[in-house]
Amino acid sequence: MSSGDARKTAEGLTYLSGFGNEHASEAVPGALPEGRNSPQRAPLGLYAEQLSGTAFTEPRAHNRRSWLYRIRPSAAHPAFTRVDAGDLRTGPFSETVPDPNRLRWDPLPEPAPGTDFLAGLWTLGGNGDAAQRTGMAVHLYHADTSMDRVFSSADGELLIVPEQGGLLLRTEFGLLSAEPGEMALIPRGVRFRVELLDTAADDGSRPTARGYVCENYGAPFRLPDLGPIGANGLANPRDFRAPVAAYEDVEGEVEVVNKYCGHLWSATYGHSPLDVVAWHGNHVPYVYDLRRFNVIGTISYDHPDPSIFTVLTSPSDTPGLAGVDFVVFAPRWLVGEDTFRPPYFHRNVMSEYMGLIEGAYDAKTAGKGGFVPGGGSLHNTMSAHGPDRETFDRASTAELGPQKVDDGLAFMFETRWPIALTPGAAGADHLQQRYDDVWSGLERHFRPLH
Repeated sequence: MSSGDARKTAEGLTYLSGFGNEHASEAVPGALPEGRNSPQRAPLGLYAEQLSGTAFTEPRAHNRRSWLYRIRPSAAHPAFTRVDAGDLRTGPFSETVPDPNRLRWDPLPEPAPGTDFLAGLWTLGGNGDAAQRTGMAVHLYHADTSMDRVFSSADGELLIVPEQGGLLLRTEFGLLSAEPGEMALIPRGVRFRVELLDTAADDGSRPTARGYVCENYGAPFRLPDLGPIGANGLANPRDFRAPVAAYEDVEGEVEVVNKYCGHLWSATYGHSPLDVVAWHGNHVPYVYDLRRFNVIGTISYDHPDPSIFTVLTSPSDTPGLAGVDFVVFAPRWLVGEDTFRPPYFHRNVMSEYMGLIEGAYDAKTAGKGGFVPGGGSLHNTMSAHGPDRETFDRASTAELGPQKVDDGLAFMFETRWPIALTPGAAGADHLQQRYDDVWSGLERHFRPLH
């Protein structure tokens, strides 16, 4: 499909509403069985198949599973063979020693011609062990070509954050469109194909897509508890959009690539595996507009802890300690009195990878050599960080009237363990060499009273 056709398809999509809901959808009337999940003969000659995202016996409130009614069962495929993974890596990350230094990267370079989403995945680093279902990985992607193959990760769910160029995601459950400023969540094991929405420019330049991916090996992302906030706020469940059923009835060779225990495995099917005619359940993909995040902040004094900006969380075995949090710094008003309004100087037991989708981040200077869209920074466990000197000087002397922060959209992957870099990230040409300099010139202001 051409980029123009993909854009037209994306603009006509409809969705189901609600995070964690028990959805049901059928592309052909009568495809969903009534009153049971696996009848002796499924309707319309389809095969019934369950896709489990959690163990059968996990608590009902956290159990993830969907029933799929498909033209052929997933079991109908030839053997997989291992293929080259390119720049894609998986935990455990043991090739480098975790680095306590503050690190920052410029955006990825332009992709080589013919690079699709899968080939364009570049792993920065991560932690944990995919085979033990703990930890996470930070990937970036750049692409100039739509996929003609199908991909899935058995290692974890994929949280995709486009920064440049829109994506059409054709999944087993239906279609999602994700533009810059939105995020898409593909659950563990769900097969999908990525098509680019943007077309070539008038000067003949290639359309490119670029962005970030958090691969979560641990418990599936869920909405954080709200506690004293009450029943509403942060990411509202109704704003998460799930696809309606849509299927491909395609006969012919289709390459299917499976990421399994850190390696890529490929098989050539005789049909498209995106052949689900109907489904019901709660193990489903989503797309969410980050600008709809209902920001909760101070209306008196002080900057709240950034955990108040959590969109989704993957809990660990310790209450309140996330395997990974996805945090967004969305447009908001700042009104704190006698308050240093940018994020404060900080040393954190958690590790923070931050990316920028558009504009500028209110704690860092943008521009050449700064924190720019498509770039990212890593502040590992207990690495001291905070506003740069220019931001500190400005915020310390600003006249404190109500201020709208709406010229940027940033996010953070925050994780319980240090993020170890891949050798490719540690030696990348686009790794900024003098990031520490942003804090130089923070002068002594201490003046004893006596």
